[in-house]
Amino acid sequence: MSLESVVPSSTAPETPVAKSIASRVGRYFSIYAALWKTSVTREMSFKGNFILWIIVELLWFGLQLSFVSVVFTQTQMIGSWSVWQVVLLTGASNFIQQIYQAFFLVNCTNLSELVRTGKMDFLLLLPVNTRFVVSTRQVDISSFANAAFAACVMVYAAHRLHLHPSAMQIFGFAALCVVGLVVHYSLMFMLASVSFWTVRAQGIVWGYYNLFNIARMPDEAFHGAFKAVFTFALPVLLVSNVPVRVLADKLSSPWSCLVLVGLGFVWALISHWFWRLSLRHYTSAST
Repeated sequence: MSLESVVPSSTAPETPVAKSIASRVGRYFSIYAALWKTSVTREMSFKGNFILWIIVELLWFGLQLSFVSVVFTQTQMIGSWSVWQVVLLTGASNFIQQIYQAFFLVNCTNLSELVRTGKMDFLLLLPVNTRFVVSTRQVDISSFANAAFAACVMVYAAHRLHLHPSAMQIFGFAALCVVGLVVHYSLMFMLASVSFWTVRAQGIVWGYYNLFNIARMPDEAFHGAFKAVFTFALPVLLVSNVPVRVLADKLSSPWSCLVLVGLGFVWALISHWFWRLSLRHYTSAST
């Protein structure tokens, strides 16, 4: 008598729905892996440009940290934020920005070119989700190096602040960073979709990207309508301030976390709706 006939199976057989989902996930994972391979090959073909871009981004990050030091020569606190807390915030803001840049920035800015040149026709004919392909066609590998440097700055700032975050705080920080990435991606992809009407929308996309610089400042430095707009309408302040408040144990209530998660969900839905609307207004470049 075989062992299998004696010991009952501990797992239930997979349902057709589960098999279909697993097959689809595996298919998209293999597609994304191929896109990664292509991106790495492209980056390594121009090693000089790869290294130069890392240096430029590091110099820009160094200027941001220098700006913090200049500000704190005139004051000891920004609201309730000390100098090393602001350094931690600057590092977190740059970390989120670089991760976003690695995965999505190039793809969002290239959407208008796909529309203008007619390459969108080809992508629409592929047997995969069009938004997935448009959003993940290229990966900026150099941004991961800059994100790692930003993470090192965060670790050093936490050391100077004598922070010992718990596993739950680290998990909360990471989860809220993901929500922040969803917010940035949803807003920027929606703005890039304007290219279905205007053809060229790079200026709008880069305009929003430049607003990322606001995120490296404490939210307590802003007041009135300006703070309201960049907290709720364009929540760039929430994207970096809330995760850092969790990490630095500066969160007075969970409401800001809930607001950030809620806005991430809302903007993701609006972005999806706007993308579907944009596709209905798309006319082939060949017509």
